[in-house]
Amino acid sequence: MKVGVIGLGKMGLNIALNLLDHKVDVVGFDVFEGARQSASNQEVPVVESIESLLSSLDDKKVVLLSVPSGDITNDLVATLVDALDADDIIVDAGNSNYKHSLANYSLAKAKGIGFLDCGTSGGMEGAREGACLMIGGDEAVFKEVEYLFDYLSIDNGYLYSGKAGSGHYLKMIHNGIEYGMMQAIGEGFDILHASQYDYDYEQVARVWNHGSVIRSWLMELVEKSFSEDPQLDEIRGIVDASGEGKWTVLEALELNVPAPVITESLYARSASKIDDSFSAKVVATMRNQFGGHAVVGKGE
Repeated sequence: MKVGVIGLGKMGLNIALNLLDHKVDVVGFDVFEGARQSASNQEVPVVESIESLLSSLDDKKVVLLSVPSGDITNDLVATLVDALDADDIIVDAGNSNYKHSLANYSLAKAKGIGFLDCGTSGGMEGAREGACLMIGGDEAVFKEVEYLFDYLSIDNGYLYSGKAGSGHYLKMIHNGIEYGMMQAIGEGFDILHASQYDYDYEQVARVWNHGSVIRSWLMELVEKSFSEDPQLDEIRGIVDASGEGKWTVLEALELNVPAPVITESLYARSASKIDDSFSAKVVATMRNQFGGHAVVGKGE
């Protein structure tokens, strides 16, 4: 089965390369010529339009989306639903709001098209080498393409989470937890930075990541960042939010579930636009390391 990948940015390109490593026929498309050229340079077959992508697929079409959430994804799903036939499959592997995924599922379902919402974690490295995937939608549709999720994920790294929307809902909560964990790490290093002691932060992150209860991939990324910029002097402590932390907080409010750590970490990101703190620098550099999210350099 040939798979169409729409969106060849930092995640989509690595997903396409991962599938190619597993001998899956792939054809890719991106609206940006530079992205298409970059993919082509890495031997990903690319086409110049969605129409060309669809015409190059098998009779049973599977299209995986890795594009920005919101209107871009929703408009793309509407376009594909108009162009695809019953029993074709759309997989939204981006960071869509689960409510949008429910609407897109219903839109596709009305035409008999399968729609799976796939929360994708692990950053660029995960997309390339083995991600963590959370998949919602009709189980029969999932079973048809389960082998793709097996290929794309690390060992024991994919979960069919249930009915439509559940995959992106699970990823939303995952990202809310991530906000809190990153904020705690950032604040810890901020206290060290303000203390009377002259710590080597790279060495601190390294020792904490060997045997301690707070060892983690995030701590590995902090260690890497400090190895490249020991005092994080080259960036400003401005931390953007992709949206899922806010969605998690709003969901917690809707369900009357207290989530003070996640909520405060979201507020801290807003405050980082005002106060250039060391903790915000640590969080910003973690986001850059795992997801390629832009950092703001000094002077910008």
